[in-house]
Amino acid sequence: MRDPFADPADTEAQPKQGGALDAGFMLDWASAEARHRECLFLPWLEPERDRWPGDLGAALRGLGVGQGHEASRETAAGLVSHKEAVGVLELPASAFNRGLRRHRRVEPRAGRFYPRAFIAGHAGIEAGDRELFRVGALEEDRLVADLNHPLAGHQLRLRARVMDRHAHGRDDDRSVNIARLLTARGPGMQARWRGRPTDFWTGGALEREDPDRDAVFYAAPRRVHHLDATARAEIAALYGACIPPGARVLDLMSSWESHLDRVETPEAVIGLGMNAQELADNPRLASAHVQDLNVWPGLPYSPGSFDAVACTASVEYLTQPEAVFQAVREVLRPGGVFVVTFSDRCFPTKAIAVWERLYDFERMGLVLDLFLRAGFADLATFSLRGLPRPADDPYAGRLDHADPVFAVWGYRRD
Repeated sequence: MRDPFADPADTEAQPKQGGALDAGFMLDWASAEARHRECLFLPWLEPERDRWPGDLGAALRGLGVGQGHEASRETAAGLVSHKEAVGVLELPASAFNRGLRRHRRVEPRAGRFYPRAFIAGHAGIEAGDRELFRVGALEEDRLVADLNHPLAGHQLRLRARVMDRHAHGRDDDRSVNIARLLTARGPGMQARWRGRPTDFWTGGALEREDPDRDAVFYAAPRRVHHLDATARAEIAALYGACIPPGARVLDLMSSWESHLDRVETPEAVIGLGMNAQELADNPRLASAHVQDLNVWPGLPYSPGSFDAVACTASVEYLTQPEAVFQAVREVLRPGGVFVVTFSDRCFPTKAIAVWERLYDFERMGLVLDLFLRAGFADLATFSLRGLPRPADDPYAGRLDHADPVFAVWGYRRD
């Protein structure tokens, strides 16, 4: 799996003391379904002031730019509390407050995450509690509420690298909780609960606010970037790492721009998208085909036609996603890879309903579920958050961070 912090722009032979530092963190773990890597960039950290896991702050304090440190197993394990029976509650199904959301009724779904306020009044939980819990087993008259952190019980590996240093510290008096930032509302949520499939697909999950055919929405070429330059570059680097040299690649749900510049000497890049003019303007494509996968989810290619398939910032628009994933597996050669990337931005009226209801890391779980249903193997997920937003980006000054990158990939093995 890719390490986005492996090659900082500058390196220093000698470490520096004092001041603040920018650090890249990489958290590796595995579930029964996949391998996972979570990457987080945190700027302006102070080893002496902030709250660090174990002795990680002290270790980074003596390192120069480009140098890294791997935390001990004990330090990594201490990022989250261990699973305990007391963290799992057996409640009547009526304990879930379905009418808590102002604008809509919320039904609990097995495997999904909700603020604890939905079960206020139990186990000392108060109304307004925004910490998350997971609905485990759900039956007509029984609800299992798992209050444990979703990473609890998993073996964790934590590494950090100094990316830059500052001669002085922050201009505030706050203390940053590093462990909290590494683990809050995210890592672990993409894994299944005790190996059981998550209920993503019931309750109108595949409906959309705008039910009109996508041919209407995409009738005119848009030629806009859906992600900022930093996110696009990271996605290109990820494709370059996952897709082998000389591959024949299908750019699924393509447009005027592909993100395959880092793929080494591809045999050909074939595009399938919704707008003929955008596809014609894409310099990476050797050929292109216009097709609405929500009308016909099959692919117009022979079985075993491709070494790799990439889908960028589009999976949330599929109304027949399981059929599309099955079709992708069919056109891949044995050993071929399918890589799906996305961020936290989309056209909300065209995204399927369930996408809007999920937290970011749950969305990785949904995509992972599609890979599992389609029979892909050697699955992996990847997240990258916290990088600075480009200075020339239209949202610079309003949004501190670049668009996050989330990815799931797997292989056809037969």
